[in-house]
Amino acid sequence: MLKPSFPSCVGLSLVFITSLVSAANPIHIGDRRELFVDKLLIDKLDNARLALHAPQPQETVLKFDKPWEGIYSGYETVLHDAGKLRIYYRGLPIASAALGAEVTCVAESRDGVHWTRPELGLFEVHGTKANNVVLANHGACHNFAPFIDQNPDCPPAAKYKALGRGRSLDPQLESPFEHGLYAFQSPDGIHWQQIGTGPVMTEGAFDSQNNAFWSESERLYVCYFRVFRDRIRWIARSTSDDFVHWSKPVDLELDDKPRQHLYTNQLTPYTRAPHIYLGLPTRFFPGRRAVTPEEAAQIGTSKKTWNFASDCTDILLTSARGGSNFKRTFLEAFIRPGPDLRNWTSRANYAARGIVQISPDELTFFVKHNSGYSTAHMRRYAIRPDGFVSVYGPYDGGTLITKPLTFAGKHLNINFATSAGGSVRVEVQSPAGQAIPGFALADCVEMIGDRFKGRVRWKDNSKLGQLAGQPIRLRFVLHDADIYSLRFVE
Repeated sequence: MLKPSFPSCVGLSLVFITSLVSAANPIHIGDRRELFVDKLLIDKLDNARLALHAPQPQETVLKFDKPWEGIYSGYETVLHDAGKLRIYYRGLPIASAALGAEVTCVAESRDGVHWTRPELGLFEVHGTKANNVVLANHGACHNFAPFIDQNPDCPPAAKYKALGRGRSLDPQLESPFEHGLYAFQSPDGIHWQQIGTGPVMTEGAFDSQNNAFWSESERLYVCYFRVFRDRIRWIARSTSDDFVHWSKPVDLELDDKPRQHLYTNQLTPYTRAPHIYLGLPTRFFPGRRAVTPEEAAQIGTSKKTWNFASDCTDILLTSARGGSNFKRTFLEAFIRPGPDLRNWTSRANYAARGIVQISPDELTFFVKHNSGYSTAHMRRYAIRPDGFVSVYGPYDGGTLITKPLTFAGKHLNINFATSAGGSVRVEVQSPAGQAIPGFALADCVEMIGDRFKGRVRWKDNSKLGQLAGQPIRLRFVLHDADIYSLRFVE
């Protein structure tokens, strides 16, 4: 038998050493659901690729046609609480940042399709209190961004919290508010009180939607907000233990990709895997014109906003896992402007913050279209649970091998879909890449179909739990198949 050459021995040694290092530092996923929106788990793809899946546009659910709303309504946030959806948004009928021109409105729904505006009677706006306004006469109305506080120590009186910018960046506009983000709290999401007397955060531009939440995984409050870097709109992050005192901002990483104008960030914990923060930022292209002057006139572009026709936007899918971590796994658009010319003008496409699950087989989120036009509206979009990104293998077969990981549980569930002629099989390996007896590819029962919680089975499935806590790899062999997420369960 021939002995391997010296270079081959070196290569084998490097593979062995790398395996030992990986095994010594496995990714601890426990029983968390993991998605493929980033490459955290992926070690190797062979004839397989990551695939971005576009959501399906559904019905128009809300038109901004009240006198206090209007064509510049925006910066929407969707919250899901006790079986009810609420969407908060800025009402702004004219292009003005003057104090009092902007109000914060709310609409409600049980199914995400049919929405009503509650008559709250809290503020007189346009000569009437018969409106859905929850905040007025405060600079924070420009981009008021609420959330439901999941901190287990949060008192009931502060169940809802929010941040909003106090003062316009325009020095010509007088305002009683200082520059910075102001904090608010509410017991019911309707009656709001400012926390303290001044801004709680001042290091940032804040002239966009500034999104805060309680992080279950990091055990602190997190805020993602607008900054400018080299005159490009970017995102920074700050954290807090008490929602009042915030850390020095940290810019999100570029991840070896070009800096682009991200007008909003919309980062929030993903409801099915809250340790992963998903964002649907609007990507802004100043000076990139798709609409001719003649077309701009035809679609009703106002002379006051004529420059809007000189820019265009689309929407990306992004993710983060804390710290400066930020991934744009795809620079391709998650949502394109589409055939409506009014969506090819400046600031026309903005996803609301919030991805909610109302039914077992569908996720829902909302996008504002036609900003700056009398047809400004919110449209509902739908996508399968975890269905943003998949690892796809073609008909002739593709392979995904994970990095070493440890898990908790007795069974492996995967969210997957195949064609009628396709399949998924899974092999459990040692960190060095050797099949573990009883869990080789030949032992795996072929999986076909379209399931959100497909149970992976081997001939002797009862022994998988014995591997819990030990470093393993997973090898997926995919034939005309997509896998969207995985989770170990009891």
